[in-house]
Amino acid sequence: MPRRLDPLETALWKKVAATVEPLAKRHAPLESAAPPTVKPPKPVVRGAAKPAAAPRAPAPLPPPRRTWANSTLDGHWDRRLRKGLVRPDMSIDLHGHTLASAQAVLDEAIARALISGARVLLVVAGRLRPGADRLPQMHGDPRPRGVIRASLPDWLSVSPHADQIVALRPAHISHGGGGAVYVILRRGRED
Repeated sequence: MPRRLDPLETALWKKVAATVEPLAKRHAPLESAAPPTVKPPKPVVRGAAKPAAAPRAPAPLPPPRRTWANSTLDGHWDRRLRKGLVRPDMSIDLHGHTLASAQAVLDEAIARALISGARVLLVVAGRLRPGADRLPQMHGDPRPRGVIRASLPDWLSVSPHADQIVALRPAHISHGGGGAVYVILRRGRED
């Protein structure tokens, strides 16, 4: 049973209620007079055959994710990338972006690079912290450090331009080292 208001609380409530303007009147839905009835369960007859359930169609499998670790480049290319002899045609910096905006900027940059015929796109995303994708979110910290860098392979595999990406390689120290990667794009075909 709810508690009753004492006289001081009643007087205070009346003062507050007098200052409130009522909202536009709405018609309340009609309540049913009787509660809904529940059907009793059907009795189970022993020995009776159960009707066969319709077989469920298996859930469609997601498209296979492309792994960039085993994407191959010409040995000459890999050596030149490791030594820092390849100069990026374009570069973008994803520092200061949220995860959503970083992914959008990355897709936009790949589209621009493909249009301009660029072959090597340098993506500066910050150093990858060990376990960055598994760290708990701290108070006041918008995201754990290194999450954008950790998300790059996943973003590239679901990018609308994934079929135009040949490989993903760590950048040379002169181009950002562990905080950057090279995105190698497919050479444009000259018709």
